Amino acid sequence: MLTAPILLVGCKNSTAISEVSTTEMNYELPAIPDTHTLKENSVPLENSDTFEQVTIDIPITQGPYKPTWASIEHNYPGTPEWLREAKLGLWVHFGPQSSGNSGDWYARRLYIPGTKAYKNHIKNYGHPSKIGYKEVLREWNPEKLDPQKLVNIYKDAGFRFLIIQGVHHDQFDLWESKYQPWNAKNLGPKRDLLKEWKQAAREANMRFGITFHHEYSWWWWQTAFQADQEGSLAGVPYDGNLSLEDGKGTWWEGYDPRLLYGINLREYEGVASAANSAWSPPPAGIFKNHLNYANWYSKWWAARMMDAVDKYQPDFIYTDGTDQQPFSGYGTGTGYKSNAMQHVIADYYNKTLKRRGKVDVFSIVKFRKKTNGTVNTEEGGIPQQIKTDQAWIAETPVGDWFYAPDFTYSSKAVIRYLLEEVARDGNVGLCVSLLPDGSLDAGSSQMLKEMGEWMRINGEGIYGSYAWKIIGEGENDKLNVLPGGKIGARQANHKFSTADIRFTKGKDDKLYVWVMAVPKAGEKLQIKCLGLNDNLLQKKIKQVKLLGYSGALDWQQEDENLFITCPDEMPFNIAIGFQIDIE
Repeated sequence: MLTAPILLVGCKNSTAISEVSTTEMNYELPAIPDTHTLKENSVPLENSDTFEQVTIDIPITQGPYKPTWASIEHNYPGTPEWLREAKLGLWVHFGPQSSGNSGDWYARRLYIPGTKAYKNHIKNYGHPSKIGYKEVLREWNPEKLDPQKLVNIYKDAGFRFLIIQGVHHDQFDLWESKYQPWNAKNLGPKRDLLKEWKQAAREANMRFGITFHHEYSWWWWQTAFQADQEGSLAGVPYDGNLSLEDGKGTWWEGYDPRLLYGINLREYEGVASAANSAWSPPPAGIFKNHLNYANWYSKWWAARMMDAVDKYQPDFIYTDGTDQQPFSGYGTGTGYKSNAMQHVIADYYNKTLKRRGKVDVFSIVKFRKKTNGTVNTEEGGIPQQIKTDQAWIAETPVGDWFYAPDFTYSSKAVIRYLLEEVARDGNVGLCVSLLPDGSLDAGSSQMLKEMGEWMRINGEGIYGSYAWKIIGEGENDKLNVLPGGKIGARQANHKFSTADIRFTKGKDDKLYVWVMAVPKAGEKLQIKCLGLNDNLLQKKIKQVKLLGYSGALDWQQEDENLFITCPDEMPFNIAIGFQIDIE
């Protein structure tokens, strides 16, 4: 196997940035067209429909997987069973943006006047034309971050796998990155955070994956090329406009701002206006004046992922986006069309096959429709129907994806969210945001403790479970569903009654009945679809057991209903589960 250094112009110590364990691989940051004189929104995007997808020339590990969807789908053995068995994952969505105390997208929004992030940045750091996100990176030091301690807390709370952020849209790699000098080993904490999380996960015997959100950072960061439109600093450019030469004699000398903020793409129609919106990608299309740069960018994107796979050997990888693949020319993939994702996945599966002798890993391409070889996600949503067309993970944060004050922490809301998703055959990835210093606050700690207590009682009906024949039932034959979105006060205050039922089929083939509200002592529950006449069970019920209660229950299966009388004591406070044995 041949090796060769990858060269990146503008990187600190850029003459040779280590080796890649695939094959020969040399490329440099290309010359960038001088477009600074072009007016914003003056250049139309090239049509994505007529632009032919580019086959990039990045080498991959040899093996049966080739960098095409057809090869990946043909060779992939199917989603590993460990995902269904694990069922509940903790989303470690943590990085320097947490230091803004502003929730998600702090890095982008600190350059948008009027936003909470902009106001907090001025208060805590200074004006973004003088002190920008690069200074946030320098000062960020999560001194209380202890992955081993946190992983033990997560495991005790019932989580069985970890989803660990590798790089967010801010382009800051949270590991000792070969190809991105703006990383956590060089700056800020000066720690290889992915290495620490990996070690903690493996010691706890937990599966883990690494997430990559940098596909669309090149247009996400266009806010850093703006300036205030009013006030004493109106017209003074923010620090995205700085060059490598501007760093001479400063603390960031040798670090190319283009490798953090990208380059100015505001000439293209829709890019500047999208930069000032809370969330809106530019229109679909290709950045036609920057094709050499775009080709380099998609390869750089891929090389960083392949580097992390080499170093940490995760059980899955995750790419953020809104379309069928990164660099699709549409949605978050606006700007270029290439098969970079197929290269990453093929390399990952070939590497895994050589290391493990089998491919027991998976790749999440967020929102990619049914296909063998990838896992899908459901961000913040709850599907209307049972979803069995492909493996999927429901993902949502408690409060927000990065920390901000005054989140609502509710174990009831979280458990009910879990029940909604597993009843539809999903898995769950829950983000519990860490404080800027890397610790848990009191509210999240208490919530996790209560989750663990519930999972120890009820986990047998969750881990390894499947959706049953129907999701559940409710009053007047109407399903009362938890609101979607980030978990907060709306979900915590949503009202359920003891008529609101969900079902799962356990790995023991037993049926589990979940009552979304805790009944009163002695209350008689009525479950309509488990009556003899519905014939969903096809056999008579032999036994009914209340999870967490050792005594016998009074129950009757009649033609129209199953009736269960609750015990005289009901020391439960979230939701309850019944195990149903049939003859």
